[in-house]
Amino acid sequence: MRSLIFSLIFWRLRSIIVVMYIVEVTSTSKSGKTYHSVLLRESYREGPKVKNRTVANLSGCTPQEITAIKLALKHKENLALLFPDMVELQEGLSVGAVWAVYKIAQRLEIQKALGSHREGKLALWQVIARVIEQGFRLSAVRLASIHAACDILGINGGFNEDDLYDNLKWLTEHQKQIEGKLFRERHREDVPGLFFYDVTSSYLEGAHNQLAAYGYSRDKKKGKMQIVIGLLCDEQGEPVAVEAFTGNTQDPKTVDSQIQKVTGLFGCRHVIFVGDRGMVKSRQIGALSGAELYYITAKPQLGTLIKSKVLHLDMFSEAVFEVLHGGVRYILRRNEHRAEELKTTRQLKRKRIEDLIVEQNVYLQDHKRAEVSTALRKVSCRIEQLKVQTWLKVKSEGRILSLEQDENA
Repeated sequence: MRSLIFSLIFWRLRSIIVVMYIVEVTSTSKSGKTYHSVLLRESYREGPKVKNRTVANLSGCTPQEITAIKLALKHKENLALLFPDMVELQEGLSVGAVWAVYKIAQRLEIQKALGSHREGKLALWQVIARVIEQGFRLSAVRLASIHAACDILGINGGFNEDDLYDNLKWLTEHQKQIEGKLFRERHREDVPGLFFYDVTSSYLEGAHNQLAAYGYSRDKKKGKMQIVIGLLCDEQGEPVAVEAFTGNTQDPKTVDSQIQKVTGLFGCRHVIFVGDRGMVKSRQIGALSGAELYYITAKPQLGTLIKSKVLHLDMFSEAVFEVLHGGVRYILRRNEHRAEELKTTRQLKRKRIEDLIVEQNVYLQDHKRAEVSTALRKVSCRIEQLKVQTWLKVKSEGRILSLEQDENA
């Protein structure tokens, strides 16, 4: 649940350096009358531009008062120097960072979705604390001791790390209600026409997570248990639901619960579900159709469609080509970037085989008793390993090996 809320907040505080100063301005009117003004101004930077603005008109102040203000501005970094025996300065709680993220959370309807009770406020603080500074529950408690978290959010009685861990349990138990309310608040006027879904995984150093299991590691961390995380987004790419699965869950098996969220939790019908080819397979397509949802995915069975004459290679041109077959609309287009990648890969594979043939030819010339059949077998095995046997073949003439390419293939 926290991952969903964290991903909804994107904020940036622009660096603004403000310098206050007093300026005395003398001006003469058309009638010849002279005016003398004393102004308190500030100079500040917004991006690359330097701007000035008047904060107050001090013309009504006495010269002694103006002198006092100038002195205060001069020593603003350490006012205690002005009154070493009378003034004791103490730093208060920081307000700016908490207030900024709090206002963004209000705009994103996160505060309303979490609620105004104590658990909702603690959950909101966990969001704000995570945005301000990454860390665990204890760090969030310590952060509240230097930021005005309780004052701004209205948390009475304070809290400790145990309260925040209990709050995580509350978030888990109320996740669906929060996601549903957040979706309704953010989409009161515009129901999404598209839902994007994908999964990722995160490996674990420990082994005591309830969802931890060995599975396909996208992090390439062999020997590490992991969890699988599914994220559902609306057509603007904003997250609307997140779900964690056991680490050995296959991608297609996570789709059913997303269909239930779209139709049940969010109450959407006749919208489009977008997923990749490894996720939206035949069974998932049937489930989507049964739930009155459309789908967009990449079709991996191109060879089957071409053999059955549904598609032809000349349809893959620079322009977009559409084919309607069996109630499914296929949108075709040649991917020039992918074609160039495949061409480079083919050339690299061919180069590796050619290098091996050169090596074997040298060996056969230097070792008169070496068997040509052995050299042929080594090259043929490498061709099969690189999966290019459909268009590359090795042949021999005497004790010389050569590579033959099937142009039609």
